[in-house]
Amino acid sequence: MSSTGVVPAALQVGSTPAAAVLHAIRVSGPVTRDHLAAATALSPATINRQVAALSRIGLIVDRPDLVDPGGIGRPKHPLTIDRDTLCVAGMHIGARRTLLAIADLGGRTLYSHAVRTPRDEAAVGDLCDQLAELVDRFSGRRLLWGGVAAGGAVDAATGRIDHPVLGWRRVPVGQMLATALGVPVSVGEHVQAMAAAELLLSSPREIVGTGLFFYARETVGMAMSVDGKVLMPLRGAGSIAHLPVVAPHLASAARPVLQDVIGRGAAQSAARRLGVGENDSAIVDERAEVLGGVVAMLRDVLNPDGVVVAGDAFAAHPHGLAPVQAAFDAATTIARPLEISPSQFGLRVQESAAVVMALSVVYADPVAATTGESSPTVGA
Repeated sequence: MSSTGVVPAALQVGSTPAAAVLHAIRVSGPVTRDHLAAATALSPATINRQVAALSRIGLIVDRPDLVDPGGIGRPKHPLTIDRDTLCVAGMHIGARRTLLAIADLGGRTLYSHAVRTPRDEAAVGDLCDQLAELVDRFSGRRLLWGGVAAGGAVDAATGRIDHPVLGWRRVPVGQMLATALGVPVSVGEHVQAMAAAELLLSSPREIVGTGLFFYARETVGMAMSVDGKVLMPLRGAGSIAHLPVVAPHLASAARPVLQDVIGRGAAQSAARRLGVGENDSAIVDERAEVLGGVVAMLRDVLNPDGVVVAGDAFAAHPHGLAPVQAAFDAATTIARPLEISPSQFGLRVQESAAVVMALSVVYADPVAATTGESSPTVGA
């Protein structure tokens, strides 16, 4: 860990033996060691070493109370993650509001609420203090990690954030939150974090192959995953906000770009110009057509195995994703059909981004993350 308390996130399915065992227990628990052997392809001896290490640091627990009393032969105690004594703290910084959340080791939210995002950089410390106050309400749990997911440009190594919409420049959010919480903190770009949540939290999606994740609300972004790992360029995430679009109803600019046609402000401006309501078909149909066309264009360039979308801009149409899918089907030039999937987190997508930022390093290397020690190896 750096002197600032900031540790770069690990937005990927862990590959160490300890990570594989923790993942199998978290996803399928309660499970026995026999199940772990089948789920991880690790040897019984290796599984026993990982279970011993994970138990010693308190991430998993033996549950003899869950043994089937009618079972034949020597009972095998199931294992579960410890959902009762550990927690993480996460923050999602949006253009309008910031969500603060406390979650257990499995990523289940214990408490969350939203506050207005401050425009004043000096008020960021108040956000950190508010999250620390939430942690204090769960004093019976041990805090493992903190996480921040934010729009704009994020320096994952230092935890500094540039947020043009808010006017922030090199704000050391990671260091400030690490000081307030007293634990390591990871900071990342929020669309990358949302994509990681699809891989790591709740019911993980298929981790083999490539996937695109799109988010559109007040801001817009895209992330890509390959074989269970979200791509994180060294110099930060790119942008799709500048992509040119055709939107005669939504945009008044001569050469509109994608950022011009999303967000409530764009819909309100269009409604005033047209003399209609924000949910008039001229507005919602055009927005769906624009989004479907952009997703199709990037699909044609990258040809992913799957596409997931999230955010109000995708969800606001009265007919759901159907108009976006229709526009996508009409625009793509690849013959293989591809169904656009909604995020499994729905309205909780910002919450999932905050939580996964606080859990990703723990999931990737649980022993090293919680103790600073190396995980027991396969052959040890």
